[in-house]
Amino acid sequence: MFSKISGRLSALVSLAASFCSKPDFQSNHSSLYQIPIKTIADASTDLSMYQGKVLVFVNLASNCGFTYQYEGLEALYKKYNEKGLVILGFPSNDFLGQEPGSNAEIQTFCKVKFGVSFPLYEKLPVSGKNIQPIYSFLLSKIPETERGSVRWNFEKILVDKNGNPVKRFRSGTKPEDPAFVSAIEALL
Repeated sequence: MFSKISGRLSALVSLAASFCSKPDFQSNHSSLYQIPIKTIADASTDLSMYQGKVLVFVNLASNCGFTYQYEGLEALYKKYNEKGLVILGFPSNDFLGQEPGSNAEIQTFCKVKFGVSFPLYEKLPVSGKNIQPIYSFLLSKIPETERGSVRWNFEKILVDKNGNPVKRFRSGTKPEDPAFVSAIEALL
C-alpha cells in the first residue's frame, strides 16, 4: 500500500514540476517525416507516408477521465480522413500511470471499446527526461507561445501539410470543440 501511495505522490510531484518549468526542447531532426518510430504492432516506420496531410498528434491513456475522447477522435478521423486529415495516437503512461497496458492490450482496448481505426504507435514517454524524439521535435518546433511540457493525457498538437506544428490544444479540448474543428478545417 505504501509503495502505491509513494508512486502516486512521486507522479504528482513530477506533474507539478512540469507545470512550473518551461523546458528548452531540443531536436536533432530537421523534418518530422524522418524521425524513426514504431507502430503499436512493433513495426519500424516513419511518418513520410503522411507528407502533404494535416496531422493531429494525441497522447493517449486508457484509464483517464478524458478516455471518452477516443470516440470523438475517431469521428473526426472518419469525417476528414479523405480530405487529408490523419489522427496519430501515441499511448503514454506518463501521468499517474493511466496507461499501464502493453501495446497489444492498448490496441485491443482501442479497437474493441471505441472502434479506433486511426494509426496508433508504441507506448513511450511524451514528457520528462525520456521524452520520445517525435514529441521532442513537436515541442521544439511549435510556435513559442504554445511551447512547454505535455501536461496531461489527450493533448492534441495540430501539424500543417508541410510538417510544421502550428497549434496545441490541451486535454480539456474535446475533439468536437468548434475551435479545434475550425483549426483543422482551415489547414485542410
